[in-house]
Amino acid sequence: MALWIFVVFLVALAFAVPIAISMVMGALTPLVLGGPGSSIQQLIANSFSGSDTTPILAVPLFILGGVLMAEGGISRRLFNFFAYFVGNLPGGLPCAVILTCLFYGAISGSGPATTAAVGSMTIPFLIEMGYDRTWSAGMVATAGGLGVIIPPSIPFVLYSLATGVSTGALFLAGVLPGVLIGLSMMIYAVVYCIKQGEDKEKISAKMKELRAKGFFNLFKESFWALLSPVIVLGGIYSGIVTPTEAACISVFYALFVSLVIYKSFTIKEIIPFLGNAVKTYAPLCFVLAFATAFGRVLALAKAPIVIENFILQNFSSGFSVLTAIVIIFLILGMVMDTGPAIVILSPILLPAVQSLGVNAIHFGVIMVCCLSIGLATPPFGLDLFVAGTLSDTPPMTVAKKAMPFIIAFGIALFIITYVPWFSLVLL
Repeated sequence: MALWIFVVFLVALAFAVPIAISMVMGALTPLVLGGPGSSIQQLIANSFSGSDTTPILAVPLFILGGVLMAEGGISRRLFNFFAYFVGNLPGGLPCAVILTCLFYGAISGSGPATTAAVGSMTIPFLIEMGYDRTWSAGMVATAGGLGVIIPPSIPFVLYSLATGVSTGALFLAGVLPGVLIGLSMMIYAVVYCIKQGEDKEKISAKMKELRAKGFFNLFKESFWALLSPVIVLGGIYSGIVTPTEAACISVFYALFVSLVIYKSFTIKEIIPFLGNAVKTYAPLCFVLAFATAFGRVLALAKAPIVIENFILQNFSSGFSVLTAIVIIFLILGMVMDTGPAIVILSPILLPAVQSLGVNAIHFGVIMVCCLSIGLATPPFGLDLFVAGTLSDTPPMTVAKKAMPFIIAFGIALFIITYVPWFSLVLL
């Protein structure tokens, strides 16, 4: 029965049926075949229970906070701050872009949001400074994936909802892996810029203009943007607020900074921003609701037990099973969105990998890192489409230039997978 449920689900996806509807079709398979979990009433009840939880509120609130901060011009102020220090170094401006994605990820919690907010400002700037248009877009598309690794991370919230693992612990575990991935991409960017050369005259003139503001004025302008992750993450790690409450704080903080401090938009302009946040979250909301029902039907069909037995019979160590799972998730990330993949597969796979000694938090970090690469890989990498639109370049052309950054990302992923210390040392 479990096999039939998966077959129906995958066939529906192959025919371009939306993921949420594909899961409903899979969940209804036992009804047709007369297996367990075949009650329509049970399916509806499971769907409602999947979306009727307090922790799930963190997802739309972090999305809204990210939208408000993007519109509030926070990414530009972050970039100027980092460019002040590294702009004159070889590959300094690309490194400043990656640092901005790294830091902005601690605000938005979303890969596409990070790509859009940082890319809309930095891609035209890099082109103006003489950098290749497609290379710049590929870098931002890949670095945007840091938005789902650096806390607060929406995929970590979803993993927590699906498995019951502490959200705060997952956030803490994502810090060093995110920094390692950002560092690996910066190393490649520096090597590329040294090899290809840079327009030092243009860069020097721009940096002189930026430094003319003075460090104190630049820091004063960037202070409120830099303070945002401190407030959100500091509140979670200190135990003052829950992740859901921190998400709410992020929204009000974004409103305060944008309306009162930076005055980058007015109260009248907030309604369209709310609409953008709803459009982003609404499809995910249906996916989360139906994924719960889909997962419970799979549980009744004993899918987790079948998969656990298969893994235990064919893999003898955590090292070998992690290798197989990384390959699977890298492939899945190319064709499936991060949220549904986590919600559907994490509760099924976690018991099996735990039985081989893999830590649940470490597994969550690996899962999110693997799927975040999918945001920049064809054919359905969402960050590619965002960066392609911003650079007026076809997404597949952007993907070619993104490949070296993806390889650098993959090297860091290899270290994160087989050295649990990076995920667990801060816990």
